[in-house]
Amino acid sequence: MKRSYNQIKDIFLRYSVLLIIGVIGINFFYTIFSPLTIYPVFFLLSLFFNVSLISNVFMIDNFAIEIIGACIAGSAYSLLLILNLSVPNIKIKQRIKLLLFSFSSLLIINILRIFILSVLFVQGISFFDITHKLFWYAGSTIFVVAIWFTGIKLFKIKEIPFYSDIKYLLALRKNTKKTKRSKKN
Repeated sequence: MKRSYNQIKDIFLRYSVLLIIGVIGINFFYTIFSPLTIYPVFFLLSLFFNVSLISNVFMIDNFAIEIIGACIAGSAYSLLLILNLSVPNIKIKQRIKLLLFSFSSLLIINILRIFILSVLFVQGISFFDITHKLFWYAGSTIFVVAIWFTGIKLFKIKEIPFYSDIKYLLALRKNTKKTKRSKKN
């Protein structure tokens, strides 16, 4: 009985955090990850170009490159958090390590993506538009999926997001009904 109480408490806490983050909104991720993305990209660009930074716009020669919210990928960080917190039976230390791995991997990939696209744009490379669209539509999804599955493998996660919790709760409900029926007889 104590084990089921602890598991229900764990489910409640994990989904409460998700609810709180949902109420705060996706701006939470943009507030944290905007400077963590923009300043490293600025640093990398300054190694190769004379660049200035005005708010969220890089000025390189006569080119202005604006880093908009979608470039920061707040929704991708949000999805990684949702996946992380919707998996049961992970010790808190391991959950934090998985989250740090996921977020830092996405951050590094995103910084490199913006840097590469900026260089292509400034150099006037003809396939900039198609590269940008490929990164935008397919790349972001592929990156998140690859990061998640890599984290699952590295941290030896066996459970399935949401499904494992639902399966547990349905089994618990079924066992509770059986117990009530046997007490009546």
